[in-house]
Amino acid sequence: MSNRITSLFGVRYPLVQAGMIWNSGWRLASAVSNAGGLGVIGSGSMYPQVLLEHVRKCKAATNKPFAVNIPMLYPAVEEHIATVIAEQVPIVVTSAGNPATWTAKLKDAGVTVVHVVASAKFARKAEQAGVDAVVAEGFEAGGHNGREETTTLVLVPLVRDAVQVPVIAAGGIAHGRAMLAAMALGADGVQLGSRFVCSEESSAHPAFKQHVVQSQEGDTLLTLKELAPVRLMRNAFYEELRQAYARCAGIEELKQILGRARAKRGMFEGDLEQGELEIGQVAAALHEVLPAAQIVERVMQEFRQARLQLAAMESL
Repeated sequence: MSNRITSLFGVRYPLVQAGMIWNSGWRLASAVSNAGGLGVIGSGSMYPQVLLEHVRKCKAATNKPFAVNIPMLYPAVEEHIATVIAEQVPIVVTSAGNPATWTAKLKDAGVTVVHVVASAKFARKAEQAGVDAVVAEGFEAGGHNGREETTTLVLVPLVRDAVQVPVIAAGGIAHGRAMLAAMALGADGVQLGSRFVCSEESSAHPAFKQHVVQSQEGDTLLTLKELAPVRLMRNAFYEELRQAYARCAGIEELKQILGRARAKRGMFEGDLEQGELEIGQVAAALHEVLPAAQIVERVMQEFRQARLQLAAMESL
């Protein structure tokens, strides 16, 4: 399969693995890249020396292109930028900040730059900043996403009409049918996050993976919009937040409840009650933990089958 995304990234499939904190280390990124997608190291939970280690291990584990996701609000962003340039990482996915800050420097170093957006407005700004592609991430996505609460179904066509650069759809995509639907809306490729959380190579705690595959509809909610909007699963931590909102708690109290390292505690260490369990709405459709390569091949097989089924409907 060849299109603008496969040509831009030098990959077999227009399928990107999201760079999720505490989930996306070198093992997952290299496995996805070896399977034909674009693997992404999530640097938002890594100290600079840890990122360097993951980049070098990823380079040793695959000869295929891979990327590093860098949240622009990360305290050590300058060191992360220096690392990806020095290590000649081919692709960087920036998020949670102004793409104009680092895009020119990265591109001057020969890096392909992708930026994550939650609105057509910010997609245009990203294009003006010189990015090579944008990820249009809908409200369904796990982790931190946009305050606009625009769903993927609505967002992708809006972004497609707003920019000329390739568009990668994200949020609520875990199967080939959703991939085909996103591309029918105008996307050139798709990004999967929650599906790869439940991969064997994900660095998420096994208890968290099992908790995700056992989840049901309605088990995730968007909260903490006053700080940084995040979609997470219901648990004791979420209930504490809910009670705080019920008594109209202010920002300082919400910060105090959130504390530090909640995401690490939940997703990486496996504290299913007091940790922050970030996952997308599509978690309800996930039922097993699989090797990353099998996930990639299954999604592409489902994509081809769905495309054939639609083609057969043309005779109706």
